[in-house]
Parts: sequence; C-alpha cells; structure tokens
Amino acid sequence: MFHPTSPIETERLVLRVHVPEDIDSLYEIRSRPDVNTYLYSEAMSRAEVQAKLDERIAKFSKLTEPGDSLLLAIVRKDTGVLIGDVSLAWLPGDHRQAEIGYVLHPDHYGQGFATEACQPLLWIAFEDLNAHRVRGRLDARNTASARVLEKLGMRKEAHLRENEFVKDEWTDEIEYAILIREWTA
Repeated sequence: MFHPTSPIETERLVLRVHVPEDIDSLYEIRSRPDVNTYLYSEAMSRAEVQAKLDERIAKFSKLTEPGDSLLLAIVRKDTGVLIGDVSLAWLPGDHRQAEIGYVLHPDHYGQGFATEACQPLLWIAFEDLNAHRVRGRLDARNTASARVLEKLGMRKEAHLRENEFVKDEWTDEIEYAILIREWTA
C-alpha cells in the first residue's frame, strides 16, 4: 500500500497529488495535438481536462490494493511549473506487477525529466507494493519514450504488431519491463 502524505522530491522535481489549481497547466499540456500523438486520446477540450482532473483527485491519489493507480503531477523545483504527470498502476491479480506511464509538455522533452520522475515510482513499486515486475508500454513509433524506459534499466520484452486499433489505424505496441532482481543489481 502507498499513500503519499507529502510530495516526493527528486533532484529537480516535485511529484505530488493533483489539486484543482492544476487545471491551467494540464489543459496547456493535454490540449496539444503533438502531446497526444502516441496516446489513446485526442487533444482534449478544457471541459474534458477538467473532468479528468476531477477524476484524478477523487480516484488516483493512493495505492491501496491491486487495481489502483496513482497519478502524480510533475513540477519543476526551479520554476514551480507543472510540466506533466506520471502514473503507477498496481496491476490486478496475483502476479505482483505494476506499470508506469508519463506525459510531459514538449517544452520539457529531452531533458531527463521523465526518467527522473519515474525513478521514485520504481522504488514505490518494488519497495512498497512488493512488485516482482514493472512494465512500461508504448506505441512503437515513440522512440523517445523507449529511451526513457531503457534509461530506467528496462529491457524490451515484446513488439506486438498491429496490436491495437487507435485513432483509426492499427498500431504496434512495445513492452519494456524490469524485474526486482534487475532493479536491485
């Protein structure tokens, strides 16, 4: 079980639960078509982002049991600006698995922020949730996201051809993962 009672700090970032005041920053991110290129959703309206934010605040602020997800805002320490979000899903079942995900504003791509934000989530998955394996899944065309997972020590386990029908086209999906024994090595 994991329930963040205070923000998680890294060298350059603060990871915290979402608050109602995040609406403007989240809208700036989620309304951009380029951010949504490899996601399941299209660019969102302000009302859609508000509904998602309300849901995050109500349902995704702690990990109590398998099936729960934690979504945290990524905030730069130096500017106080919300630059994206990161997620940890505690997968249901008896297999002790979790999944990480992340979305950043394009102005903050290529600076190591996604990797830095995901590192504490791996720690939570392995240390607090006792996960055996943590995975990350992505659209095969998203090479930048693949590099993030590789920097986290994950290895490519599968390339699923035309695995999902997303935005009117068949897309390939790649799965990366890391085992607890690899993480502690």
